[in-house]
Amino acid sequence: MDLDIKRVLAAKPGEPEQVELNRLTTEWGERLNPEAVLQEYPRPRLRRTAWTCLNGWWDYAIVESSDARTHWKDARPPKVWDGKILVPFSPEAALSGVERQLLPRQLLWYRRTVELNPLKGGRCLLLHFGAVDYACACYVNGTQVGTHVGAYLPFDVDITDAVKAGDNTLELCVFDPSEQGTQLRGKQRLKRGNMWYTAQSGIWQTVWIEEVPARHITQTLAFADADGESLRLGVAVSEAGEELALEVLDPAERVVAQAKTMAEDTMVSLEATVREPVLWEPANPALYTLRLRYGSDEVQSYTAFRTVGVERDQDGILRFCLNHKPFFVRGLLDQGYWPDGLMTAPADDAMVADIVTAREAGFNLLRKHIKVEPERWYWHCDRLGMLVWQDMVSGGGIPGEWTAGNIPTLVRHSWTSYGDTKPRQWKRLGAGDEAYRTEWLNTAREVVGRLGSHPCITTWIVFNESWGQFCSAQMTEELRAIDSSRPYIANSGWYDQGAGDYVAVHNYFRSMRVYKTPRERAFVIDEFGGLTCPVDGHESVPTVYGYDTYEDVTTWRAALEELLASVDALEAEGLSGFVYTQLSDVEEETNGLITYDRRVNKLNE
Repeated sequence: MDLDIKRVLAAKPGEPEQVELNRLTTEWGERLNPEAVLQEYPRPRLRRTAWTCLNGWWDYAIVESSDARTHWKDARPPKVWDGKILVPFSPEAALSGVERQLLPRQLLWYRRTVELNPLKGGRCLLLHFGAVDYACACYVNGTQVGTHVGAYLPFDVDITDAVKAGDNTLELCVFDPSEQGTQLRGKQRLKRGNMWYTAQSGIWQTVWIEEVPARHITQTLAFADADGESLRLGVAVSEAGEELALEVLDPAERVVAQAKTMAEDTMVSLEATVREPVLWEPANPALYTLRLRYGSDEVQSYTAFRTVGVERDQDGILRFCLNHKPFFVRGLLDQGYWPDGLMTAPADDAMVADIVTAREAGFNLLRKHIKVEPERWYWHCDRLGMLVWQDMVSGGGIPGEWTAGNIPTLVRHSWTSYGDTKPRQWKRLGAGDEAYRTEWLNTAREVVGRLGSHPCITTWIVFNESWGQFCSAQMTEELRAIDSSRPYIANSGWYDQGAGDYVAVHNYFRSMRVYKTPRERAFVIDEFGGLTCPVDGHESVPTVYGYDTYEDVTTWRAALEELLASVDALEAEGLSGFVYTQLSDVEEETNGLITYDRRVNKLNE
């Protein structure tokens, strides 16, 4: 039997131990200036020059609630506040200055005073949140101005009618059920341990204010057709009635195309021809600047020309192709967690450092695992030429241990023999709650729509290891209706339904090989390895979770090099690419190329 039983038993997760985490800090967190936290403009694809960053110290309070699940919508602010919190770090993160876990029976409150000038000429004031985990209600000067549900995507609130000249009070009430709910939550758990990480809550991305004209651009989506030498731009505006004008500048900042049209609706399309475009690729991540003017509103965006897909090579083998050429993917699983900021990177440069580390180690792709990052992370991948495979965020109930774990680990035949279209199957896979299935689809559509203009994203991953899986073939086509320009992995790991453009297996316990598949698709191993090597002084806990464990870096490095070489060799047998687990250590997982605090690169130690 092609199964390493000893490795399976060694890696079997036990009951998570609530061991206190060691205090680890990154170099960026260590030198963080609370008066200048993450000051970079957070939205590179819709950039304005005038804006006000609201990161920094806010008042906070954590209050008990008899029914937090419903009270967050209309609760009143506390009379007594607990102290200060450093936004945008969640209260569970060390960098927040709080280090308290929000529980499902509690509400988290924020408060800040902002001085504003009088608005003139019918202008509007928008309050932006990069992301808030999970549900929140926003107030300005005691008036509720909006609510939002969902932990991973940005939203904004028009606060024009609620503000006044002078001091204004902003307040936010947050509810987060963590794993006691079925909402999308990724790897977060109150009872963290093994492959589950410290749950976080509240504001975890940049908060900012923009003053804009009443008629302004709200969103841009660029569709660059390299083969057709054309650019199609979808632009959402707040109100129709103004002229929309576009200038396209090539990587040398020369104007190469222009277009304009009158906005007769709030969704506007523009098309322009770009002759012989410079193609985007890792060796030359060429970006085109887009200048847009709508009435008196001016914004800047960008795009890139490249094609991605699954095509046949000269031997008739289906492979992932970039610009119609076979491109062998050498990827790393990237969880996007930090010991001092949790899901929030301590600095913009910290995100860049992770990407550069992966590239310098010889990898050309990051698989963003069950998390959506701030848009600046994708911008850095765009400009640095790092490919991204983007997971949808998992949620739902806790899948059955045998259905979602033991059976696919022990029985490879099960990978293609278990269905996902019946209610009893949904329940076993953690997808039994209809509200979860609705949220999942709505969020996945928004993820694809919002991130679809980033050239770095070259594959969408719909479900991971059956967690929350339901109707995966149908869900893949639902998303393909929004974006047909990229290939899809419908099922990453197992319980493949024959959908999507890849067969994508996880192989931690078997010899590395390319499996024959019943339907022609490219073959990838999009998780494997997980070789564990803790580094003294850089561990979150004394216990480790992973697969093969090595006591010293030298032995670990030799084993890693041998394993990667064996997988590289499979390209000749039809392998289209791989994703090694993983870029960095995370809490109990010490299987990263770099330590959790990013202070030790095990490849260079």
